[in-house]
Amino acid sequence: MVTREVLVVALVIVAGAAAGVGFIVGTQYGSTSNSPSATVNSTLSIYGAGTLDTLFPQLANALVNETPGITAPAAAQTYEGSIDITTAFTTTGAKSDVAAVADYRLIPQLLEPKYASYEVVFGSTAEVLAYNASIPAFSGINSTNWAQKLESAIGASGKPLGVWNASGDPNGYNEIFSMQLQGMLYNGSTNAVYSQFYSGGPGQIAVPNPATTKVEHESQAASLVQEGVVSAVITYRSYAVVNHMSYVPFNPIVGLAANNSTALADYAKLSTSILSASGSIQPVAAAPVLFAVTVPTNAPNAALGAAFIHLILSPQGAAILSEGGAFVPIFPGWSDVPGAVPSVLAPDVTSLPPWAATILG
Repeated sequence: MVTREVLVVALVIVAGAAAGVGFIVGTQYGSTSNSPSATVNSTLSIYGAGTLDTLFPQLANALVNETPGITAPAAAQTYEGSIDITTAFTTTGAKSDVAAVADYRLIPQLLEPKYASYEVVFGSTAEVLAYNASIPAFSGINSTNWAQKLESAIGASGKPLGVWNASGDPNGYNEIFSMQLQGMLYNGSTNAVYSQFYSGGPGQIAVPNPATTKVEHESQAASLVQEGVVSAVITYRSYAVVNHMSYVPFNPIVGLAANNSTALADYAKLSTSILSASGSIQPVAAAPVLFAVTVPTNAPNAALGAAFIHLILSPQGAAILSEGGAFVPIFPGWSDVPGAVPSVLAPDVTSLPPWAATILG
């Protein structure tokens, strides 16, 4: 293993890359190239998806600990719905060194080319049902019967399912797709589970049913379940893991974790609609859950943002992301525009696989 060293030269810090061996779907990874430079006394700023609010601070602290002269205070980090993240850049003039989203389609579609030049897909995670295990009706829950168990638990406890605003948060539309896929695979109809929690036909805006759902902020999911405000939430496995929640995994297709031909064909049958930042109705199709990151074009310290992405893609970063099965790290990271990434990140990235590029359009 190559030892990580830190060299300070002319007020520029160059953090050597940790080299080592890790695995993502049987692929060996580990870059020995130098990471980007960062000016002394600079502050790392992050805009990230709400469910990254535990893991990204850990990664930021790791970068701070190994790179003298930089800080990453909580005040410089904002975590909220991924669509809200993109809106912050496009409409409010937000600036940060890093922007990370929970749907890899958002950076190319909403930020490029003005606010970003590329993205790097760094990990996948699945949708799961995280639930309050103290509710007896959840006893015996599994990937096949979770919808029936959830319906019984809501009826017995009077506590609804926590859901998210699909127009601001990809998990809001992903949970809709998981319901539709569960119905498709186990109940013979995409509407079988979905209709218990939403109204609105295929492709239309899904309207939460107030009798069975409660619209909340996803970042509060763990406390909402623990405190009994809601009986359960459909969220990312990564969030459930880092918050030590009881959860049941879905069939990989239902959890939007699969990317084989069968899964992609099933996803292609589904769509919903959301309200865009301009107020127009925008269709959204189902796709595997892939998290992506970029350095915005207006980054106050672009080199520091690139250093953070380098860390995410390193064995050290992969270890943090994958602890407890939170994420499946992806190395090399997948980029929609590999030629646009900083040269210091070139060894860390490759092109999107064909199926992912096709979905992106």
